[in-house]
Amino acid sequence: MTKYIFVTGGVTSSLGKGIIAASLAKLLQARGFRTTIQKFDPYINVDPGTLNPYEHGECYVTEDGAETDLDLGHYERYLNTFTSQANNVTTGRIYQYVINKEREGAYLGKTVQVIPHITDEIKRRITLLGKDNKYDIVITELGGTVGDIESLPYIEAVRQLKWEMGDDNALVVHLTLIPYLKAAKELKTKPTQHSVKMMSEHGLNPDVLVCRTEEPLYKDLKRKIALFCNVTQDAVIEAMDADTIYSVPLEMMRERLDEICLQKLNMPKGNDPDMTKWKEFLNKLRYPKSKVTIGLIGKYVELQDAYKSILEALIHAGAMNECKVEVRNIHSEYLTPENAIEKLHNLDAILVAPGFGSRGIEGKIDAIRYARENKIPFFGICLGMQMACVEFARNVLKMGKAHSTEMNPDTTDAVIAMMEEQKNITQMGGTMRLGSYECELRSDSRAAAIYGSTHINERHRHRYEFNNEYMDAYEKAGMIPVGKNPKTGLVEVVEVQDHPFYVGVQFHPEYKSTVENPHPLFVAFIKAAKEAQERRNGHNHPVYENSVAEG
Repeated sequence: MTKYIFVTGGVTSSLGKGIIAASLAKLLQARGFRTTIQKFDPYINVDPGTLNPYEHGECYVTEDGAETDLDLGHYERYLNTFTSQANNVTTGRIYQYVINKEREGAYLGKTVQVIPHITDEIKRRITLLGKDNKYDIVITELGGTVGDIESLPYIEAVRQLKWEMGDDNALVVHLTLIPYLKAAKELKTKPTQHSVKMMSEHGLNPDVLVCRTEEPLYKDLKRKIALFCNVTQDAVIEAMDADTIYSVPLEMMRERLDEICLQKLNMPKGNDPDMTKWKEFLNKLRYPKSKVTIGLIGKYVELQDAYKSILEALIHAGAMNECKVEVRNIHSEYLTPENAIEKLHNLDAILVAPGFGSRGIEGKIDAIRYARENKIPFFGICLGMQMACVEFARNVLKMGKAHSTEMNPDTTDAVIAMMEEQKNITQMGGTMRLGSYECELRSDSRAAAIYGSTHINERHRHRYEFNNEYMDAYEKAGMIPVGKNPKTGLVEVVEVQDHPFYVGVQFHPEYKSTVENPHPLFVAFIKAAKEAQERRNGHNHPVYENSVAEG
């Protein structure tokens, strides 16, 4: 029978439930257990696809085209396995399903209520991944914090599942905060006690407590937490602030989180976790031999979570190159031709990020022109690639009014235009070109050399495409469409000749970068940044000892 672990949170949001869930899953996977993770979000949006990045951070896209919570990115980066539509469920999707069933008459005239109808649907969704004995352990992260009104149906559903399955088949890991009061020079357990008390008032008791803290938890404090929160003392886990999120699995292994969970689920321990590759990655991350500075040109740079997958992919690629990657956030809205040199001159490479809408577009175009004309390694992703095409049309092909119809529907030179199948769509949610699509690369292209293949699959999230009517003009002028979808002919990758590294991609390679398999495009981009720096300096960059990349 599949076993279930539920990860809940208390006291405050942003404690790192997703990282703890992913770390626990990684350790269980490293012991030989077939493990997956799913996220249940309490908001009423059907998915994060229509949410502003400032509201919710990045929208992560799976292979099968689901627009999901950014925590699924952590799950894939840690486990090195794909997630799907089934791994992320929202309250909106639950209610939508139940209401549709009610409209069909499926409830035979009964009054439809939160209990049992909503909680039954939550339970059905929780156990879907455990059907057919595909996984030994399914970890379910519940979004929000205990005590939120919108979280109550989930807490009740988990309470019912635990009662139905028994303690040997389901357990609750509760993540909480032990704040350190500097004035009193004391760690305080009361917020954790209140969080557990609130959960127990709803009939659910945690089996394991993971305590986020700035200072170590001494033995008597752990005993006090265990006593007042009604858990065993060995089930009080210290989760100290870490230098990088990638050290958390090793910290949880040291605290025996995986062993304690297996013991409480009455499961064999399996093999000792083989974390050799993980430790090698962490060692390269912590002790780089060089350093590069990458300019991230975006419109949501105030919120780091808006570009989470890109930042993590840069960390993976940096470790692969034994190089510390310092990301300099540059807001495209405040970038102009007048200040471009001042803001961009000391960068080793420039990455123009994805996005939607017209705000900050001209700044992105200015950054791309600077990178192209000054031979600075350039990487454009999705909108970044599209604006690279616009910049090239304006300044090389001399089409001064060239633009994308997303920003200027009346442009005379629509080098980027809406896909035909998108033109009659009125519903915004889940209607873009989403998920994994094929791409054929020219055998003589830089991209084919980087991938080591001419046939690739990458994930998409967009409505607008390169306009193939202009393809010949671009090719003659030196911007080559080197990657195309074999079925539609849509352009996926462009490269500029006579440039050390200039690659624009319509897809999102950052979604597929993991700790064990850094994405080849990001690895090549960082390598190009190192080489550009060496050319500029005329020698190798000095060694940066004991540097730690941001997690």
